Order: sequence, then C-alpha cells, then structure tokens
Amino acid sequence: MKNSPLADKHHALNAKMADFGGWLMPIEYPGGGVLAEHTAVRERVGIFDVSHLGKVSVKGEGALEFLNSIFTNDLNRIEDGQAQYTLHCNAVGGVIDDLIVYRNSPTDLFLIPNAANTSSVVAALSEVAPAEIEIVNLHEKFGVIAVQGPKSKAVIQSLGLNPAMDYMTFEHVEISGKPVILCRTGYTGEHGYEIVPRWQDACAVWDALINAIAPFDGLVCGLGARDTLRTEMGYPLHGHELTLKITPVQASAAWAIGWDKPSFSGSASLIAQREAGKHTKLKALVSQDRGIPRAGMQVKNAQGEIVGEVTSGTFSPSLKKGIALALINPEYKVGDELTIDVRGRDSLATVTKLPLVTSNVR
Repeated sequence: MKNSPLADKHHALNAKMADFGGWLMPIEYPGGGVLAEHTAVRERVGIFDVSHLGKVSVKGEGALEFLNSIFTNDLNRIEDGQAQYTLHCNAVGGVIDDLIVYRNSPTDLFLIPNAANTSSVVAALSEVAPAEIEIVNLHEKFGVIAVQGPKSKAVIQSLGLNPAMDYMTFEHVEISGKPVILCRTGYTGEHGYEIVPRWQDACAVWDALINAIAPFDGLVCGLGARDTLRTEMGYPLHGHELTLKITPVQASAAWAIGWDKPSFSGSASLIAQREAGKHTKLKALVSQDRGIPRAGMQVKNAQGEIVGEVTSGTFSPSLKKGIALALINPEYKVGDELTIDVRGRDSLATVTKLPLVTSNVR
C-alpha cells in the first residue's frame, strides 16, 4: 500500500482511511463526514488530497502526434496551456483508462491518469512509442490537491494568484514559494482548481491551503465526498462506468472522442458500435423510495425483466435521495420508471437527465 505525501496530515486529523487503487487515502474526516464535506463543496469550498492520481511525462519530437494517434480525443483542439479529458482504449474499444492531458507544448505533455491504471498506461504507451519520445512515470514525484466549490476563486485570489483562468487551462505558478501547476480542473461539478506540487513540497502547499480556506468556512474533504459529488454530475469512474469491457460509447463519453480523426486506438470498434446503435447506455436513476442503489445491483422493467445494471450508486446529499448511474437497454428514456433490486427488494427509480444538480464548472 502506497502513501500520499500528505499521509501524516490525514492521520493527524484522524481521517478514516481506505485503499484507493493501491494507495491509502482519506475517505472522510471527523466532524460531519461525507455529508458535511459534500455540502461544503456545493455551498462554500473544500480541499481534497488526490495525490494517488498518476502523473506521467511524455516528451520528444512528435509527442503530440503520437498521443493523438492513441487517445480518443483530438489534441489539436487545444493549445499550449490547455488541458483535455480523453480516453486510452485498447484495440476493441475497452477503456484502459480515462485521463487528462496537459499540453505544455507539442513536444512536452503531462498526463494525469487514475492511480491503479498508471502503470498500465505507461506500459501501453511505451510499447508503441517511437525511440525519440520519452515516457516517464512520475507517480511519486508530484502530489495533487483539489480546491473545489463556489468560494474556490476567492481562495486562489487570497493566495496572490490569478483566479480568472478559463476552464481546462493551467499555469505554472508558486504557492508559499513552492512551484506548482495550477489547473482550472476538477471532478465535482463546481468551480474549482487542481494544484500539482512537487512531492517534497506537498505539505507546505497543503498547509497554505488549509489557512486559505479557513476564512470561507472551508473543509478538508475525503474521497467519499468526491464520489458523491461526481456521481451527482454523472462523471464516470474507471472500474465502474468505464472498464476494459465498457466502452466510452456505452458510458455516454462519446463526446470525448475525436470522430473526425483518421484513427486512434480502438477507433474501428467504437465506430462500429456507434453505428450499430444496439449497445446499453449509461443513464441516471433517482430513487422514489428509501432505496439506496449500489454498484452491481440489477435494474428491471415493469415486467420484472433485467434491463441493466448499476455501475455506481449512493445517497445524494444534494437531492436527499438514492441515486445511481446504470448501464441500461437503449429503449428506456428520461421519465421512464424502472426498479432496482436493492438486496432482494424492488426499489422504484426514475430515469433522470444528467447532471442531477446544476454544473458550475465554468
């Protein structure tokens, strides 16, 4: 089990810890737990340690063109200083990982994949990379701290930084004299930033952020709240909505595919799947009773036939109801009623448009 560079900070706060992709990370903190932390992000501001996320450097002549021939999205759509969400698929369209690419220049790109998949991404890229392109796994060279919520702009400004960054852009700046990458990104659905300090500087940057959120009644948040926040938005989580068997076409992530590109890894399979139109689709379900859906639970129609499966399920602190993301048969539309088998009891749920709460990322 690996530890974040902020592990001692979490233990000092008596955080509840758990395994996330082979990393011991905080789920929640005393003093309110997930509900309080979720509410802080939706209404004020919260900070998360997400240092378990991977970090990969891809450098060399032709680096952008190389990655563009592999990843689904089109890196030519963004400029230097911009970031892009994309997917790394295998030859049959299964998702090795979803990740964000930070474009410093056409010859210098920085990737942030998921924790458990970082080695797989590095191995898959290294296997096909030309000799002039250097791919380096920097997983334990940098931390990542997310500052999320409507007050996050004021927090960044209080640190003497420019908060008026466009969504999905980044800058190289300093916090407490430490060099960091300041990114206008996040996975909560709120206005926010992600800060990437060097591993050895993570504690100093964390302390500065703790002090900065205090005047705004901000909270330190665990990955439990991050999960409820992203589920309300319908953001996919690898291993749940995206897997080696669940394609981005099924997971309603086709918007992150550059369909006009000549080719990319898995393109033929994904194009065929999209054109056939017979695949299951990711939909949101909102419980109409006290049922709380969980991943793996069966979704049924009025005749009791199995028509899908929950990929993520939780209690929504914003809606005060159980919510789910589920892969269901394509004929079911927003407004249709289905049932979820919650531990042997049928729980009524309605197919609902995503996001389940208003997106404020921009």
